[in-house]
Order: sequence, then structure tokens, then C-alpha cells
Amino acid sequence: MDQKNALSPEQESLSNLAKNRLYQDCYNFMCSDSLDLPTIPDVSFKIKKAINDSSANNKKIARVVQIDPSITARLIQISNSPLYRGRRKIESCPEALTRLGLQSSQQIITALALKAVFNANSPVIRKKMHELWQHSSYVAAISAVLAHKTPGFDPDKAMLAGLIHDIGIVPILTYADKQLDILSNPRDLIETVRKLRVEIGVQILRKWDFHEDFAGVIINSENWYRNDNEKADYADIVMISQLHSYIGKIDPKKMPQLDELPAYKKLVSGNLNVDLSINILDQAKDEINDIQKLLL
Repeated sequence: MDQKNALSPEQESLSNLAKNRLYQDCYNFMCSDSLDLPTIPDVSFKIKKAINDSSANNKKIARVVQIDPSITARLIQISNSPLYRGRRKIESCPEALTRLGLQSSQQIITALALKAVFNANSPVIRKKMHELWQHSSYVAAISAVLAHKTPGFDPDKAMLAGLIHDIGIVPILTYADKQLDILSNPRDLIETVRKLRVEIGVQILRKWDFHEDFAGVIINSENWYRNDNEKADYADIVMISQLHSYIGKIDPKKMPQLDELPAYKKLVSGNLNVDLSINILDQAKDEINDIQKLLL
């Protein structure tokens, strides 16, 4: 190509997006509020409603939870996990709710129910949804353990934050699931996710009435060099957890160095008495795997 007519990287990117039908369709539907966004799992909605009922007690709320035996069983397992383990073994749903607390229970139940959102009809997209859930659940498990070891953070909120950090990818895959020919170029999906993941994710959380803290996780969990001089937050926890999740999967040269990140420095200086390093999470490997198994 003649150097005079060569496109700048920015122009080339815009040119590629103009040819990317997946991006164009998802962008236009997103802007017109007509993109098919996932609905919050029914059990999560019912639990929130039950907890906000002024006459609620653990027995009444347990009856709502027990409509879903799978979630009930996993809630009891989590209440007996190293994150919460007490002096005696929990064996019933009301006992689990008492140990965990109602707010934590709501966040955990939402996390356990979210798997249903990561679904598709075609084998191609179903596989991508499965991979996305695997990644999200692994980041969630690491986030929960890291928050447990970091004063000032709630492990349940961190787990839910880890699960939803990539929720904006779900509607993109759902749209592609309806017309597979739109994925003829693999780069189109990568570019669409890169450009729209954050904005779509924030739309979903507003639809679900999640606290703004969670929107901050979606916006900043890959904003590696964010340095706003604020104290450490859940986006920092999820960011460090993501970096840990990439070990052995992504060339380290393509990722930022842990000790270069402002998030790392904030967590170390503000909350931990020991160095925040991969060693801490390596030592908790079994704990992380156990939590991920409960989410899978």
C-alpha cells in the first residue's frame, strides 16, 4: 500500500468496526435499549423481596430458598466452607442463613443462580458461554479468598463481583447465538467484546438494580493502571484476581506486572500486614478450587 494512503491504527480500527456486523448490530440495539439483556435469576429476585419484607425471619426466607434444592445444598456447603466455618457443622438452610447473615446470603444465592444466565442453544456459542462461566467462576473464587484475607472486604460481595465482571459479554453471545453466520470472522467477536463489554455490563446491572460498586467493577476491573488515589475497592480485588487467573494461560509478557499496579500497592499499603503476592493465593489453592466447584 502507498504510504500516503496507509491508514493510521485508529482509522484501521474504525474501518474494521464499520465492517463488523456483530458490533454494528449490538451497538445499535444497545443505544436504542433494545438489546436482549439477561433477566436476574428468579430465585435471586424472590430472596431480595423476602429479605426486604419487614416481617421476614430466617424460617420464612429459608422456605423461599428451599424452592431450589440445588441452591439450598450449595448454600449449606458454603456456610461450612473455610470462609465461614464455625465450631459446629451446619445442616439446615435456616442455620446457614443465620451463620452467613441475610445480606451475605442474598449475594451468595445470586452468585449461585447466575450460572443459568450463561446459556445458549447452538453448540458453538454454548461452548463460549461455558468458557466464560469457567473464567468468571474462577475469578469469583479467587476474589472471595483474597477478600477473606484482606481486612475491610466482604468475601461474598467479592465473589459476586468476580462473577459479574464480564457479564456484558453474555448479550453479545446471545445475539450471535441467534444468527451464527455473523461470526464468520473470529476477530469480530473479540473486537465487539472489547468495545461493548463495559457499557452493556453496566446496563445489565442497572436493570438488575445492583449497587453502583458492582458497576465500578465492570468499568475498572481491566483498567490496569487506574490510579485515582482512592482507597482500595472491589474492582482492585477483581483485577488482582484476574491476573492470578491468567497464570499459565496467557504469556506473562503480554500482561502487566503485579507489583506495577496501583491496585496492588493500595491493597498492600492499606489493608495487608504481609506482602500481597501470588504466594498468598498459591497457598489458598485448595480453598479457591473448593469455592469454584460450588459455583460450577
